[in-house]
Amino acid sequence: MTDTKSEHQHWQWLTGSLKARLIASAVLLNLVLLPLIGVTLADAFRVQMTDAVKDELSATLYGILALTEVQQGKLELPQLLQDSQFNVDQSGLYAIITDNDQDDVLWHSQSFIGFSLPDNLPTPPLGESQFGEIMLNGKPHFILSFSASFASASPGGSDLPFCVHILKSTNSFEATQQEFRHQLWRWLALLMLALLLIQGGWLWWTLKPLARFRSELLAVQQGKQQRLGSHYPLELEQVAKQLNTLISNELNQRQRYRNALSDLAHSLKTPLAVLSSIKSLPAEAQEPINNINTNISHQLKRAQAAGNSAWYRSVNVAPLAEKLLRTLKKIHQQKSLQVNLHTDDEALFFGDEADFSEILGNLLDNAFKAAKNQLTVSIVSDKQCLRLLVEDDGSGVDAQQRERIFQRGVRADTYKQGHGIGLAIVKDLLHSYQGSWQIDTSPTLGGARFSVTLPHYRQAEV
Repeated sequence: MTDTKSEHQHWQWLTGSLKARLIASAVLLNLVLLPLIGVTLADAFRVQMTDAVKDELSATLYGILALTEVQQGKLELPQLLQDSQFNVDQSGLYAIITDNDQDDVLWHSQSFIGFSLPDNLPTPPLGESQFGEIMLNGKPHFILSFSASFASASPGGSDLPFCVHILKSTNSFEATQQEFRHQLWRWLALLMLALLLIQGGWLWWTLKPLARFRSELLAVQQGKQQRLGSHYPLELEQVAKQLNTLISNELNQRQRYRNALSDLAHSLKTPLAVLSSIKSLPAEAQEPINNINTNISHQLKRAQAAGNSAWYRSVNVAPLAEKLLRTLKKIHQQKSLQVNLHTDDEALFFGDEADFSEILGNLLDNAFKAAKNQLTVSIVSDKQCLRLLVEDDGSGVDAQQRERIFQRGVRADTYKQGHGIGLAIVKDLLHSYQGSWQIDTSPTLGGARFSVTLPHYRQAEV
């Protein structure tokens, strides 16, 4: 046994898988790659802005050093500096000069008035600078520190080491960063929306031939058209041609096979009919002839079943059921039975039309024979299977006979006609279509109820 699905299911899975992969790639691009680009750009912008602040503070620091002089062993600077921010209280830009031990403030700008000296001022090595962040009165500030030393002008005098600190508030820096991030994510969102629209259009255009292919394949299965159309992309055109060839070959081969079996049946039954009509034939020879005739009918019916066909086309069962009932009413018109048919107009049988007619026809024929006044036929369908219920108001089938009745040559006591091979053929067809059956008592009519279940998609025997 090998697992096989219908071609429609296969292509539904294939297009669904391809669509899922394309959608996944679009999601990966939009929800992963673009945010990653945004984070990278935001980080790069912050690094560049930090370097710009460092350069700015370096220029300011060297400007302070240029104005610094030593008078009588003390540092002297102008009371007002050229940058007005140093001259305004708590402006956000501060200059401080301390000794190397960071204990004494040798000088500070007017803007530093009202602040206390931070405890963790950096002390870089002499002639080197150090850049970082520091908290001043509970608020973050950038700081650039530089250690220097003025040599004594008098012989034997000591040098004057000191450390210059330039502090700047991070408020404007963070505001710039925030504005940049808002603009960046706004444009990335617009870009993401544009890409989604473009990718959605491209996905629709790419999958349109596959969707058309799947719909035509479903139409062939449902019997709405005989073959797949053309004018597909190059990748699908060859597949469509191969499937059309498969459909044609399957139908032609099945028809030739049935024609050959029909010819064989006629060639065998004619001599048997001649033998049966010979009056001088001994009575003990009549029974073997009848058995041979019954075996030929059964085996030919069984061989003609198309349950193991390579191609499954669906059949609308409602018209077939109505047609069978009209025919059987004419055959059994002497009984004047009340027949109730309940069927779903959209119910489909995935298999050969002749096979379904054989299954339902034999069930109905037995029900017509057994019924006294009425019988009911119900056909329902869902996504998994097709269910047939045939009920009558006859005498029913004994529990001991419910299994034997499907055996070749066995008839229930209710049925006085036929050779007892109809239900055996039904059993063989149900096996071929991997269907199931059950016989019990009808809860509404009181007679027999035959229940048959036929799956829509099944395993094929190889």
